[in-house]
Amino acid sequence: MNELEPIIAAFAGGVLPALAWLWFWRREDSVHPEPRRLIALAFLAGMVAVAVVIPLEKMAASYLKDQSLFVLTAASTLTLTFVIWSAMEEVIKYALARLTVLRRREDDEPIDPVIYMVTVALGFAAAENTLFLLSPLSGDTLVQTVITGNLRFVGATLLHVLSSAVIGVFLGLSFYKTRRTKRLYVIMGVILASLLHSAFNFLILNTPEEHLLRTFGFVWVGLIVLLAMLEYIKRIHPIVKQKLWRS
Repeated sequence: MNELEPIIAAFAGGVLPALAWLWFWRREDSVHPEPRRLIALAFLAGMVAVAVVIPLEKMAASYLKDQSLFVLTAASTLTLTFVIWSAMEEVIKYALARLTVLRRREDDEPIDPVIYMVTVALGFAAAENTLFLLSPLSGDTLVQTVITGNLRFVGATLLHVLSSAVIGVFLGLSFYKTRRTKRLYVIMGVILASLLHSAFNFLILNTPEEHLLRTFGFVWVGLIVLLAMLEYIKRIHPIVKQKLWRS
């Protein structure tokens, strides 16, 4: 392989599966689909989020490593690192979604923030998967590359979709509520998304390789619950308050 081929292959392996998932999730908003330019912007925002979060995660890992020399054990340091990383990723994905698409006038239905958050998550997964694939593709281990791609396609990509969609669901549930209530729902959504992300990472670390697909099964169950929630959110409508006039 020349120098460009592994980069192109990794980019295709990271982005194309994410685009396939994006096609699937956009069908959930087929009645009033979001503009393609905003979907593209949300996807790009997710990719940018990776560049933002990586240096922050390195700083957090370095700090916790220093603390482990005095206070924390190696196991607790590793666990805490993944918890903090998960929280960072969910906060930054939401922050970039809010900066780019969530405050647009096109975000006018309860289902819309879910679609936007899923799109940001897929952009994040596309960039992250590309970076993971670059390492095996730079060598001659084609089998390792295929296995890595399949595992991340099934597992990590869907995890990002599920965790970010949780935030979108809370945004959808609070769509017609007061601004103060919306803030509370956002906080709850980010916390729950971070906990789900952390739990998955913990299971990955502590599950034997032969039982790894069982861990991914939990993500699939979460996605089934998510699809049921989307059907509920689609039926949310504003409450029209009628004024009573005294005769």
